[in-house]
Amino acid sequence: MSAAADPQIAAIVEAGGGHLPALLADVEQQLLVVADLQGEPLGEYARATISAGGKRLRPLLVALAAGPPPEERHDQLVRAAAAVELVHVATLVHDDVLDDASLRRGRPTVYAEAGREAAVQTGDALFASAFSQLLESEDEQQVAALATAGSALAEGELMQRSDAWDATISLDRYVARCELKTARLFEAACALGSLVRGEGASTLQPFARAIGLAFQMLDDVLDVEGPAERTGKHRGTDLLDGTGTLPRLIARDRDRQLADLDLREVDTPARAEALCELITDTGATEIAREVALGYVIEAKAAIPQDERAEALSLVADSVVVRYS
Repeated sequence: MSAAADPQIAAIVEAGGGHLPALLADVEQQLLVVADLQGEPLGEYARATISAGGKRLRPLLVALAAGPPPEERHDQLVRAAAAVELVHVATLVHDDVLDDASLRRGRPTVYAEAGREAAVQTGDALFASAFSQLLESEDEQQVAALATAGSALAEGELMQRSDAWDATISLDRYVARCELKTARLFEAACALGSLVRGEGASTLQPFARAIGLAFQMLDDVLDVEGPAERTGKHRGTDLLDGTGTLPRLIARDRDRQLADLDLREVDTPARAEALCELITDTGATEIAREVALGYVIEAKAAIPQDERAEALSLVADSVVVRYS
């Protein structure tokens, strides 16, 4: 389902103002322009990845943080929103390489179809293109906001690789990893929108952090609960690469057998599926969902009570709806 066809996203767009449909359509077009600039074959891979869709929550957050822009800032806002999505898409392509993933959003990954080298180069090209989108703004703060998020993504990925197969990682370390890998890009989206709006610092940072944490935690729940036709990837993908997710950490503390399990033994999709069942049987996914919903409540409490409030509240609701 495309972002435009998603009923939750449609409700956010309606609440966000009459300028949003045209703005988001321009963002979508800009993403395809960037893909075409890569030349072939990278352009083909970039287009396929971008066209696979997604909710486009990060560009939407840029737009909501900015509010209706003056006409002279429309193009700047389009490029800022496209930049955030390009960083996000680049990380997905790279993640598929690291995770040996064959599916993404129900489609074959670049890695599966074209190999490791092509996937790495595609991700690199998209990442570099993200920063080129901000050059015309001549706003160093915009570049700095996105660069900080990019560094956090790399740090979070290194932390995740370092923690792979470690059954003893703490909940605090897991949350720190979620902040780096997911929440910081949500924060950058809101920061970019605020900068285009003309504000120095984003008042939406607490909202963005909380909603980013909830998003990642609920994504981890979905990895355990599946199925592939709903998630677009195989169930237990995180477990196969040794990633300690929130349901796994909770289940570890509730079942001695799971605490002693060496994740290296989970080396086939069938074994990952079986482990998902064991984790679910402990009640860990329900507890993880409640933890994530607590962050959604925190996010809603942090929403400024201005013209953006209704749309931002619906953003929080959309994160929950995906997993209900």
